[in-house]
Amino acid sequence: MFGRERVELKTPEQVLVMRRAGLVVADALAAARAAAVPGATTADVDAAAAAVIAAAGAQPSFLGYHGYPATVCVSVNDEVVHGIPGDRVLADGDVVSIDCGAVVDGWHGDSALSFVLGEGDPLDRALVETTEDAMWAGIAALAGADRLGVVGDAVEDVVDAAHERGADGGVRFGVVEDYVGHGIGSQMHQPPDVLNYRTRDRGARLRPGMCVAVEPMVVRGDQRTRVLADDWTVVTQDGSRAAHWEHTVAVHDAGIWVLTARDGGAEALARHGVTVAPLG
Repeated sequence: MFGRERVELKTPEQVLVMRRAGLVVADALAAARAAAVPGATTADVDAAAAAVIAAAGAQPSFLGYHGYPATVCVSVNDEVVHGIPGDRVLADGDVVSIDCGAVVDGWHGDSALSFVLGEGDPLDRALVETTEDAMWAGIAALAGADRLGVVGDAVEDVVDAAHERGADGGVRFGVVEDYVGHGIGSQMHQPPDVLNYRTRDRGARLRPGMCVAVEPMVVRGDQRTRVLADDWTVVTQDGSRAAHWEHTVAVHDAGIWVLTARDGGAEALARHGVTVAPLG
């Protein structure tokens, strides 16, 4: 079940269970997104996701993980990841990122999305769109690749291209390097690390049965971060706004399949010339 790098390789049957978990996550995120309106609290967003996971007979991956106290992470504006839901009231113009995980029969799915409430700042919208585009480029790069490092190359290419287009308003978007994607399966976080930036290291060898979470985090300024006193919430050091997108992806004999996207990633990946390959 494990390769030389201690990477958990899933059977097709196990990937299908992860797909079930992924669909629960997709539904929970949809409910959380609908609940995230001006005047709602981040606790309201958490409750919406929790209700969907419970109704599906699944379990939340995050609740109780190293003591984490909620079902989802809701990170707002300069919060990059791991924002704890509570009494914070959402407002028009906020950049909101929601991260959610669920477990079905012992197998995990993990996904995140970002959006701007209302019209918002055009540069915030560009930030969110660039981060999503970077995620899909990273996922598409996995198709036909032999090493995991292609993800970081693709993510940086998209962020650099946004700067060349002027989408970042002349202040270069920064890819956060303190937090990266990860392997996923019988545990939420497991090897290998999935870097969102270019390095000389080509990364782990891609093999059928690998499942990874691709999750770029991009900021509107300095990429350096710090953790707040709650020991969870990660914010930008310079107060710049951040976005976070994530999907769980299976690599198998026939290609790739995005387990946390309702359509398996078909529409988004088609724009990159990639056809998804569902199992079963």
